[in-house]
Amino acid sequence: MSLFGNIIWIVFGGWMIALEYIIGGIVLCLTIVGIPFGVQCFKLAIVGFAPFGHVVKSGSVPGGCLYLPLNIIWIIFGGFWVFLTHIAWGLIFCITIIGIPFGMQHFKLAGLAFAPFGRGV
Repeated sequence: MSLFGNIIWIVFGGWMIALEYIIGGIVLCLTIVGIPFGVQCFKLAIVGFAPFGHVVKSGSVPGGCLYLPLNIIWIIFGGFWVFLTHIAWGLIFCITIIGIPFGMQHFKLAGLAFAPFGRGV
């Protein structure tokens, strides 16, 4: 089922989500300060390209105490708007019965986009 869901996801816009995250990651990685945020964009691109079958694990990535300040900076400088975009798309998809699985994937992406530091895929 996840293969079929991922194929439909990619055909109907998943590739655009992944491309946007990849472009954002490349732009962020151009500066030394933005490299940690660019890496998180690449993580979001992987899940954004094929979300079915991926599980987001909280606290599974070792890294110390920097998750909280980095997540706060992420939320302030754009993460909140990405989160709202995924919530809006999730609600739009959940209006129809056929769109519910895709809406649930947007809700999963919204949780990851809100605070990506300290989470693994």
